[in-house]
Amino acid sequence: MPFRDTAQHLRDIIENIDLITSFVQGLSLNDYAADRRTAAAVERHLQIVTEAAYRLGDDAEAVCPGPDWRRYRGLGNLLRHAYQRIQDELIWETVNDDLPSLRQAAKDALRGLDKNTPS
Repeated sequence: MPFRDTAQHLRDIIENIDLITSFVQGLSLNDYAADRRTAAAVERHLQIVTEAAYRLGDDAEAVCPGPDWRRYRGLGNLLRHAYQRIQDELIWETVNDDLPSLRQAAKDALRGLDKNTPS
């Protein structure tokens, strides 16, 4: 049984992407790599995003089509279990290239869920 409902997992994804975006706003990759406090905060909130993706389960693609859910779950495993292999460039690319579209897909899916929820 899931810990929370699908809508809450989508909200968790959106909220944590927004936090990550605020942390890196105005930074370059070099600035990010030099600021270990920011890097740690980004990695922590990215871990929450990946855990929410994991908790969406097998229905993730049906509820929120588009994102590479398997890749996000794999990134979560890397953050949790192979942390010594984390490279700033990987995180930076994920934050800048992947998270904006994931956020939009989660927002669209949440709107779809809200339309289907009886008032």
